[in-house]
Amino acid sequence: MKLLEKQKNAAQVVEAKVEGLTFLPPPDALCNQDNLDCFLARSGPDQGGGCHDNDNSNTNGLVQDPSLKNLSLTGSNNSDNSHRDDSVEGCSSLHDNGCHVDQNEQKLSVARLLHACEETVVEWVELVSDFLQQDWSGLVLDRQKPVPSEEFSFWKNRLKNLLFIQDQLLSAKAQQVSSILKAEDSIYWAALQDLQRHVQEGVREAEDITLHLTPVQQKLSEVLEMDFLQLKDNVAAVMDKVGLLWTDSEFYCRPRRTVVLLQEICNLYIQLSRDFLPGQEVIGVLVSEPGPVLQDIRLVIQTLQALKSAFCEQQSQLELQNQNQATPTPSWTFPSHLVFFHLDTFLNRLLSIQEVHLVTARFYQLDQAVLTGASGTLLTVGIQQVYQDFLVQVRLLSACSCDPTDPEDQTFELELDQFWEQVLDLETRLVSVLSKALEDCSEVASAAKVVKMFWFFLDRPRVQDQLPPCLARLEDQVLSDLDRTELEFYSQKEKPERWFRFCPAGAARLCWNRQLRRRTQETLRSFRTIQNLCGGVALAPALLQRAEQVVELLQDFRTSTRSDWSAGLEEDCDSVLNQKLVQIDPPTHLEVAGRKQLEAVLQQLRYVSREGGVALRPNADRLLLARDDITRTFVLLDQTVSCYNQVVGGAMEAELPLIQEQLQQLNDTLSELQSKTWICKGVQQESQQALAVHSSITEARANMDAMRTIAQGWAELDLLQRSGDSLLESSVNDQICRGIKTDGEQLLSLTQVNRRLYSADEASEAWTGYLDYIDDRVQDGLLQLLHRALRFLTNSMNTQQSGGAPLLAVSLHLQDSRGLVFEPSIDDGPAAFLKTIIRDVYGAGALVPRISVGRHGGYQESLRQNPELCALEQEVMTRLLQVKEEAEKLRAGLDRYAHLWLSDRQAVFQEFLAYGKPLAVGEVEADKNPPSLKDFQREVAHLDTPKHTWTHLDTRKHN
Repeated sequence: MKLLEKQKNAAQVVEAKVEGLTFLPPPDALCNQDNLDCFLARSGPDQGGGCHDNDNSNTNGLVQDPSLKNLSLTGSNNSDNSHRDDSVEGCSSLHDNGCHVDQNEQKLSVARLLHACEETVVEWVELVSDFLQQDWSGLVLDRQKPVPSEEFSFWKNRLKNLLFIQDQLLSAKAQQVSSILKAEDSIYWAALQDLQRHVQEGVREAEDITLHLTPVQQKLSEVLEMDFLQLKDNVAAVMDKVGLLWTDSEFYCRPRRTVVLLQEICNLYIQLSRDFLPGQEVIGVLVSEPGPVLQDIRLVIQTLQALKSAFCEQQSQLELQNQNQATPTPSWTFPSHLVFFHLDTFLNRLLSIQEVHLVTARFYQLDQAVLTGASGTLLTVGIQQVYQDFLVQVRLLSACSCDPTDPEDQTFELELDQFWEQVLDLETRLVSVLSKALEDCSEVASAAKVVKMFWFFLDRPRVQDQLPPCLARLEDQVLSDLDRTELEFYSQKEKPERWFRFCPAGAARLCWNRQLRRRTQETLRSFRTIQNLCGGVALAPALLQRAEQVVELLQDFRTSTRSDWSAGLEEDCDSVLNQKLVQIDPPTHLEVAGRKQLEAVLQQLRYVSREGGVALRPNADRLLLARDDITRTFVLLDQTVSCYNQVVGGAMEAELPLIQEQLQQLNDTLSELQSKTWICKGVQQESQQALAVHSSITEARANMDAMRTIAQGWAELDLLQRSGDSLLESSVNDQICRGIKTDGEQLLSLTQVNRRLYSADEASEAWTGYLDYIDDRVQDGLLQLLHRALRFLTNSMNTQQSGGAPLLAVSLHLQDSRGLVFEPSIDDGPAAFLKTIIRDVYGAGALVPRISVGRHGGYQESLRQNPELCALEQEVMTRLLQVKEEAEKLRAGLDRYAHLWLSDRQAVFQEFLAYGKPLAVGEVEADKNPPSLKDFQREVAHLDTPKHTWTHLDTRKHN
């Protein structure tokens, strides 16, 4: 049994070590039944009973809090009951056999048992004390970097182990050890009691801490599941949970433990930040796309800074709560650098990396920098050289193989120090380029543009050290600009309007003054912009005083100009207000009175309203208020005057009798207008009357122009047209005739429209004369139309003018029975054809109805009596007669060779073969003589003569 008990104890030790628990081994002496029998025999029945009672009382004394008892390990109660039963049975057995043990042996056995129990208590105290003295905060304070999950596991395991130890101290064997020590009045009995009390207090502490750490653990578990973009918005909630832990927990409200937990939370955020950032690529992306990584770095920095801000806010809230509570809880009085020691180190590293990205982005902007001016090309080359050298440094830094986000790695710090050293050198070179560019600027505005181009470098310390001399030079340049402005003011103030010729003199002066003030303000604004970009240095007192002097000088000039302009405008307005509306320039020309003066005053009023600040006097103010009405009156009056001049000046002689009544109306209207001024009413109504008269007369004149255009357009028409070698048709062009007929109907319609517009009486002499005027225009148009057609005939019958193409073609044919015959016949055919065409040409005059009502007969009859047309008609017929005579003469000349086509060619050839010559007329017989070669040649030569005549006959000779 003793061996089995030892093996059981060894197995329990191994099992406890595997589970991370503290096993309290019982004394081996309790396994010796003889020792227990001797102890019980020595104690006696009464003492033994009392022993059990004391055990029960001790047990009750250990388990003071029922809740702690319920938190014991599963199965511990059953185990304890079984151990208690075994203990009772063992004690009974010792009591029964105690009388047989020798007294000395009993004392020796009890001593050995007591000694074993005391050694066991010492061992228990050492084991439990070592465990109770374990402090989680010592791990962090020893420069380790745990995360909250490790502390959560520590307190969970600590509670589990304490409950395990508590169960062991409440077990039957532990109660036996306690009973033995108490019975023997051992000093270790008190140590065992203290051990039991310390374990119970440790359980209460672990349960309290584990309970109140649970909300923090849950919140951090949610944080681990979040996207990094959400962490910034949840750091306040995490810090609130830590604050509740501080105020609610009885045992965790210790600065040491809270500092450790906050450090663990910082370590967790550092770990999440490093996981979010791309590690080595934080620097590697500088040569490709640094923008997205820079945004990530900024997000991490903002999140960590939000964590520190949340700590400060929570610290302030705890202090505020203590002020409002009767029993305040301790505040977070511990220094914040203890909490954020590792976080600040990591944050400083990120800030250094961010600064590298920002400087890189600034240098990348130099790639597009271009300077102009005398030294612009040289300075641009210098900038590009700085840019290229910076790219080399960026490549060297991005090639670093270490992790820049690891603050413990000092390799990156060395690389970074070398990088900043080179950047300072490049900034020095860049400052020299900037200084040279500012020296080349002739104006402060140009210098401001240069400074704006390099604004992203102006906050660098090296640049700030080199800028004061440049600012001093620019300040001198500003003073020079102010002097030039003042000099220009005194030299040009008398006649500034020469630069503004198309506006009033007062407006020109104010505009010139405004330009000078704008130039002065722009110079000061540019210099202030430079100073703000270069560090916000205040303007020098001398410069401010000089600028105020120039601005005050310009302000005084503006005030005096406004006053003078107001006085002059008052006089002009008074003159306009008393001016009559219209004036008649003999004999019949009408114009607006004081037109130029009124336009000038209205122009000045427009400029005054735009300018503002000009004090108007009564007449000017009155005219300004009525400016819109006067403008409308002026427009209407100008239209009225224009209409009157058009009606009177453009009147035709035939039209004047028709418009006598309208002219009288216009004269009456003008009489009314001559008695009114610009501020009188009723001008619009009178002007409308004049406009109505002008509208009707203008429409009638437009109709007259349309009729004149129609009549004149006939002169361009071709009644007769050619097609090839003959006329297109045997008569005039039908399409043109239809158009002329339509024009005639339109002419008649337009005359009726004009009669309505003129309100004329058909029987009046004025209307009859007007129609005769139109009738003359129409007859002239028809005359030109017929003249063109007859001239076409005469030109077509002249081969030189027609280009060789005959008007008519007549063929001369040789017929067996009739001889030479013209087809068609030239006796009556051409003459009849031409007479038909001429008749059709004159017929075009009958297509247009007669416009005049006092003239009898149509246009055709009038045109046949026209001498010019009769002459052209006679010329055509004379030309035809000449052609007929020439044709007859041609046929008579060809009749000489009639025997050639009248004789029998076969008989003539037989005679020639028989007699060697053709027989003469009347020669019946002759000597037969066959023809020789010479005879053949003679006859051929005889026939060549008519052949030559016929071959060279001009077939185009006659028309």
